[in-house]
Parts: sequence; structure tokens; C-alpha cells
Amino acid sequence: MDRARRDTPGVRRVAHLNNAGAALPPSQVTDAVIAHLRREAEFGGYEAADAAAERIEATYPAIARLIGCEADEVAIVENATRAWDMAFYAMSFKPGERILTAHAEYASNVIAFLQVARHTGAVVEVVDDDEHGQLCVADLRRRVGSGGGEVKLIAMTHVPTQGGLVNPAEQVGAVAREAGVPFLLDACQSVGQLPVDVDRIGADLLSATGRKFLRGPRGTGFLYVRRALLDQLEPPFLDMRAATWTAPDRYEIRPDARRFESWETNYAGKIGLGVAVDYALSWGLDAIEARVTALAESLRERLAALDGVHVHDQGLRRCAIVTFTVDGVPAAAVQRRLAESGVNTSVSVASSARLDLPRRGLSELVRASVHYYNTDDELDRLVNALPRPTTPALRSGR
Repeated sequence: MDRARRDTPGVRRVAHLNNAGAALPPSQVTDAVIAHLRREAEFGGYEAADAAAERIEATYPAIARLIGCEADEVAIVENATRAWDMAFYAMSFKPGERILTAHAEYASNVIAFLQVARHTGAVVEVVDDDEHGQLCVADLRRRVGSGGGEVKLIAMTHVPTQGGLVNPAEQVGAVAREAGVPFLLDACQSVGQLPVDVDRIGADLLSATGRKFLRGPRGTGFLYVRRALLDQLEPPFLDMRAATWTAPDRYEIRPDARRFESWETNYAGKIGLGVAVDYALSWGLDAIEARVTALAESLRERLAALDGVHVHDQGLRRCAIVTFTVDGVPAAAVQRRLAESGVNTSVSVASSARLDLPRRGLSELVRASVHYYNTDDELDRLVNALPRPTTPALRSGR
């Protein structure tokens, strides 16, 4: 803990419990990014990139080690949404073909489903939850084998933005493999806090970000594409990074996952992402999961012991994200009160999770998300800074 906090200068200023938004980067990441930006300022952008080519290239095998794939199956892009979009929009859909997803799916993904359904006639089906609030694998298997139209894609968010559950990705991957259906996993909130191995999970496509639990720079993300699926996917747009102009009337798409990249990129961010991945690997993802899971459970226990405070996390397996409400106090007001006490949290609203929060009778949640550099004292700081619960009668003065 001393080393983790020594590497994280931000902990001297705030109790940062908003790691599901953007984690505090370690000094190693910040220093690497700033050093490259200085080289660009002193020598020129192209020249700095040429000089750092080996370090830039090292980010690909680092990500491959992180998620258990080959380096040529990795594309580095601007963010997790762009990674997810590049994979999803590379697929073609016909009328009646089905996209199976979960209630916990993120807003950006569902918007893309609906757009494609509107333009192609594809059908979006939401798989039932089980008794734990996670995707029901039995219902998924039933829908895959129902004969109600070809299942073209199974797409699921591993860890939702609005809660601490961990969806059963390995079991979903097993169903997808048995049925021969591509499986797209949004791992934006899981990579960096949980061990994620694409072969063990059975994911054919996986998107992730740098800024959250990986503790990398903002504006970085990556896409994994299983090599066997590459030739079936044509990116929704191409440039001279993704393809080669071979004749006046012809081009050839790259044979590897970098067909999903653009020529212009943030080289400082790409270097920083590689440093962040190596830094996470140096701690070990099993150790990180054990630490953040224990901290999150401890926070849930502290919150649940308070009158008028309700914890709303679902799932048989839970992670570093903790969501709660305070009776009579809007989530944004709770967040502001905590911020005044130097505690960073976030708010999740129904518009980010319309398939999930409204059906649970929730319009908004306070989201606290821990990382391994957080301490028990910081959890106490959050609990002690919470506003007191109120009731409508008390607030109206009656």
C-alpha cells in the first residue's frame, strides 16, 4: 500500500472513489505521457514518434499479455466506445437476424443496436435476468435454440456502469461457442480490476478503455478481434492505416486487427497506455481483484449499516463498483456533499441504463468505485461525509 500510494500523487489531495469513471494514474504513466509530449514540442511530432517507435509498438504485446491473445489481434483506438463501435458496425445484419443482449447493457451500445435494427430490420432481444440480477444463461441458451430467426450476435457488458455485478461472461462464451455465434464483450469496466482472458471467456470481440481501472490516459482504448473472425469483418470506415491503396481503383485491407485503427493517433497516450498495462501486470490481476473486491464489500457493509442508506448492487459475483441511494436526498446532492469533503464519486442515471434501472424502480444512483490504492480510512471518510437521510415531509417543513 505504501508503494501504491507513493506512486499515486493524487491520493494526497482527494479520496478518489470514482475509478469507474477515471482512475488516478500512477506517476509512471503520467511521466511517460508528458515526456513524449515534450519530445514532440522539442523535436516535432513525426520525429518524436519515429524515435519512440519501439516503445509505441511495445503496447500491443503488453495488451496481448493482459487479455491472453496475440499482438496482431489488438487494435489501439481512442476509447472503449470507438473500439466497440468499430467491431459492431463491421458486422452486417439482415431482416429478422437477432442480436441478444442483457438488461445491464450500456446506453451507447443499445443506441447502436437500435440504429442497426432500424436500418436493417434486425431484431434486438433482451435476455432475462436470473435471481441474482445478472444475465440468465439458461434463458440465453433457450433463445439461441428457439429457431425464431438466426442469432447473429451475442453482445453483453461484462461489468455494467450502474452497478457492481459481474455478468457470467465465461458461461455466455460457452453458449456462444456451442452455437457458433460471435460474442462481443464490452469489458470497459472490467479490464484492469479483474483478470480477463479472452480464450477462457470465449470472447470473439472485446472492447476496453485505458482511463478506468487500467489507470491509463484518457482518450485511449483498445479492441480485441479473434484472428479467425477478422476476414468476416470489414471496418465501417478505412484510411491508409487500415488499408493500402494498391492501384488507382483498388485497395487491400490490412490482415490484422489494426484494420480498425486510424492513421492519426495520440502517440503519447498510446505510450502511456502501454505503461499502464505493464504497471497493472506488475501487481498481478488476481491480487488487484482480491484487493478491490474486499474494499468494495467493506464499503457495502458500512453503507448498509446506516439508516436510510440503501445499497443496490446485484450479482452472484460483485466487483469494485458500489452503488447506493440516501433516502430523500438526490444522488447529485450526495455527490456534491461528498466532493465538498474531498471524496470523489459519480452518479449513474436511468438514461445510461434504461433496460435496467427503471425496471428496478430506480432513477439514479450514487456510484463509488474503489481501487487497490484506496484505504479503509477513505471508506470511512465517505461514510462520515454522507448527508443525513430526509423524508418528503421533513423537507417540506411539515
